[in-house]
Amino acid sequence: MRTALLAVLAAGTALPALAEVNIYSYRQPELIQPLLDGFTEKTGIEANSAYIDKGIVERLQAEGERSPADIILTVDISRLTNAKDAGVTQAVESDVLTDNIPAALRDPEGHWFGLTTRGRIVYASKDRVAEGEVTTYEDLADDKWQGRICTRSGTHVYTLGLVSAMIEHHGEDYTREWLQGVKDNLARAPEGNDRAQVKAIWAGECDISLGNTYYMGKMLEDPEQQEWANAVNVTFPTFENAGTHVNISGVAMAANAPHPEDARAFMEYLASPEAQQIYAEANFEYPADPETEASDVVKGWGEITPDETDLAAIAEHRADALRLVEEVNFDG
Repeated sequence: MRTALLAVLAAGTALPALAEVNIYSYRQPELIQPLLDGFTEKTGIEANSAYIDKGIVERLQAEGERSPADIILTVDISRLTNAKDAGVTQAVESDVLTDNIPAALRDPEGHWFGLTTRGRIVYASKDRVAEGEVTTYEDLADDKWQGRICTRSGTHVYTLGLVSAMIEHHGEDYTREWLQGVKDNLARAPEGNDRAQVKAIWAGECDISLGNTYYMGKMLEDPEQQEWANAVNVTFPTFENAGTHVNISGVAMAANAPHPEDARAFMEYLASPEAQQIYAEANFEYPADPETEASDVVKGWGEITPDETDLAAIAEHRADALRLVEEVNFDG
């Protein structure tokens, strides 16, 4: 079915009104396939996905009313709010969604709904970082970390989310100085993904790195990466007088969805206890539904106290965060 969807996309034609839902997904196929399979098994509705790692909004705008997309699956609050602001989503009314997804994790007008949360935490060397040495995000700019930090690009959406949260907590001037301090403490220029930073710790290139919580679970599943994962501890830094920075993955219905009822059913399935448990067990993420517990593996990393700052407010600082990253030449 995915091949058929891609053929339709290439031809630029509309799909027939079948019992199906067509998904543009920023999330990698292996992360969402268990959910697609579960949805089809439960409802009989085919779930077709096209993995699009960039430019989903621009693609939907170009396709307009001829778009085959019913659903947008993506990560990061800024991507969800950008999609809404660009006019490529539509409001969805659903008691299932509003009952299962806390208000803080969904758009007040119903354009997007958070499905999972993940903490932006610190991976710390078991051999070279003492227990309790990692405390706050603000502390990462302290010169005690000089030459000890690895991280991915400052322009990546995960980094910009953290920088945006720092702006929300402390303002631009403080955040600019903080970014410069973190840059001065880097062991190497930013490169690679979150897993690559853990590998660098294992290899002795740095002592700590920033990363998302669920990558630990994914590394422990991979025989080639288990040794990296076992070389670090998961630690939960916080903002001063606040909690650990969290972000979300989420879902929205496309503005021109050709199968809106099937799309709503898919969204409701993703918010159901069954799907939330799949997220917890298969993807090592924190379920958005407060009634669904995290997996035993995730709970084994320790207790997270999420920062309760409004995610939509954080998203508003994304442009300023990018500007500050560029001003200090963070990746240089």
